[in-house]
Amino acid sequence: MAVPAEHVRKLREMTGAPMMECKKALEEANGDPELAFTILRKRGQASAAKKAGRTAAEGLVGYYIHPGSKIGVIVEVNCETDFVARTDEFQQLAHDLAMQICAAAPRFIRKEDVTPDVLEQERAILRDQAASSGKPPEKLDQIVEGKLRKFFEENCLYEQHFIKDPAGTLTVRELITSKIAKFGENITVRRYSRFKVGEGIGKAASESAPPGEVAQ
Repeated sequence: MAVPAEHVRKLREMTGAPMMECKKALEEANGDPELAFTILRKRGQASAAKKAGRTAAEGLVGYYIHPGSKIGVIVEVNCETDFVARTDEFQQLAHDLAMQICAAAPRFIRKEDVTPDVLEQERAILRDQAASSGKPPEKLDQIVEGKLRKFFEENCLYEQHFIKDPAGTLTVRELITSKIAKFGENITVRRYSRFKVGEGIGKAASESAPPGEVAQ
């Protein structure tokens, strides 16, 4: 089917994918923009998986200071070449990620980074809550795993919903995946620190949070 150029342009703005890929996705989706968007996201995930093992030693440090200067974030975002790191789009990505961390205050970068003790503690709490609400014992494990997904969405940067996505369906992981597909390079968040005025007063000045957690 013939796909209007305006539809291709809008899909490109939504995904950052090349024009020809957007055109192909729209043709495959019979002109349905939402289905085409899903197709491109799946392709991006496959592309990102192939590049995940590649070394990303370049990049930059992005930052965001919230109006009022009470909360600030610095974040290291890595890519494979200095050429990509210098692009406006990559710099915007780093800024957006810093803004995300400022607004959503994740405790970890990825769900794989959640420490075993935190995970077991959360499982125990969720299991007790489910049991006390009268849920059948045979359903407890299933309920706990379902609620753990919510825990990851709230506490892990990559699993959070991207705050600048109007639809509220795009995760940070999918945002980064779309940039990997566009640039053809592995892109990863290595570490970050989030500072809030007055937070942690009374603790030792030298105390710091583990990489990827909120700095005190």
